[in-house]
Amino acid sequence: SAFWNARCQAELADQLAKTPIVSQAKNVIVFLGDGTGIATFTAARLLKGQRSGKYELEQSAWERFPFSSIIKTYNTNMQVTDSAASSTAYLNGVKGNQATIGVDANVLLGDCLAMNIEQFHTESVLKNFQDAGRSTGIVTTTRVTHASPAGNYAHIAERHWENDNDIEDYNGDPDACDDIAEQLVLGNTGSKIKVIMGGGRKKFLPEDAVDPEGETSGRRKDGQNLIDTWINQKNLLGTNSYVWNRSELLAVDTANTDYLLGLFDYSHMEYRVDNDASNPTLSEMTRAAIEVLQRDVNGFFLFVEGGLIDTAHHLNEHRSAVEEAFEFEKAVEVAVSMTDVQDTLIIVTADHSQPMTINGYPSRGSDILGLASVSDVDNMPFTTLMYTNGPGFRDQKNDLRPNPVDENYEDPHYVAQATVPMVESNHNGEDVILYARGPHAHLFTGIHENAYIPHAIRYAACVGSGLSFCSADA
Repeated sequence: SAFWNARCQAELADQLAKTPIVSQAKNVIVFLGDGTGIATFTAARLLKGQRSGKYELEQSAWERFPFSSIIKTYNTNMQVTDSAASSTAYLNGVKGNQATIGVDANVLLGDCLAMNIEQFHTESVLKNFQDAGRSTGIVTTTRVTHASPAGNYAHIAERHWENDNDIEDYNGDPDACDDIAEQLVLGNTGSKIKVIMGGGRKKFLPEDAVDPEGETSGRRKDGQNLIDTWINQKNLLGTNSYVWNRSELLAVDTANTDYLLGLFDYSHMEYRVDNDASNPTLSEMTRAAIEVLQRDVNGFFLFVEGGLIDTAHHLNEHRSAVEEAFEFEKAVEVAVSMTDVQDTLIIVTADHSQPMTINGYPSRGSDILGLASVSDVDNMPFTTLMYTNGPGFRDQKNDLRPNPVDENYEDPHYVAQATVPMVESNHNGEDVILYARGPHAHLFTGIHENAYIPHAIRYAACVGSGLSFCSADA
């Protein structure tokens, strides 16, 4: 009793000491754990506790943030959202249709003509910062043209239209619709982003260009080399660096760099469990991004995505997913250490959940990535983490499920068991959590729509339209 009374009294004292910071947010950093529902956040904390020796008493970096909120994730035509429609909501403040980005509900999936009507375009917080004369950046472990980062700069009727070849593959007209990579390099918003880091070189390179990591060629049919285009553009504007591997990134003189483009893989970046030495960590990319953006005395907006959490979940690879969430937390810690809570609003949230559950009654101190206990029906062990749907479904033999011990469940890419067979898992539609620290972080309490998030950011940072802290009549 003495232990818990003392611990919880200290926790109460900390809660009573929390006071809102009521001043303008000079900088805003949005950390997006793609597919990171509460179960994933919990598993990542338990993994951290196993490694620190604090076990269940460990805290994740965001759990030390003073304010938190529950966020609803449905979109205009689906109860369970995808990453595209959700990015429109939490970055633009408007809900849209499934698989569309940066457009409102007037634009249906694949409708190129409607997508080109500016009246249907939504405006991102990133663009609001640009309009206010402040620097912007995006960092992700997926392709930089993937659904979540694209919500910052693209207006597209089909999330898969990442280059002109993709548009043709999905029966669209690349002459009538600008693909996402094109919008990033040549678009009004994308071309002004000062820091861009992630994967996806194939979306920028023409078919006759050889990727620097092998014999694979680019995927663009229009002949454009958008990497060269970016370099040529930025040569006219200031000091720039294009890098494609970790060594080059770590050698960048960030104190004298105005624009930074890092494309570290042909497609998505590699999982950390695969130890690809050519890929920087999310923490290293976050540090470099902040160092470049902090040169702007007016402030900055930075979007950081742990995107491979979601891709691993889609494959039912719970070990890879939780390891990616563990890496995601390290990036948050970097941002906290490099910024001042008095002028920088940091938000940590998810776009949606994934159907991973924490099962059984494992003992305190158990390996969260290991076995929970033994079934009282078939007398076989089962893993603590499993999925309700996905490729992990197994056919039963003699009315028995496979024994995970026989399947090498300790493999980093072990596919956990799932209830319903799917090629890839479908998302989980439960509400997600948001953590916040810094100016006006107290606006993130209670239960909110995901589209509320950018409205609160705009208020705190005095950008865009609507209510503003800096307005006399706010």
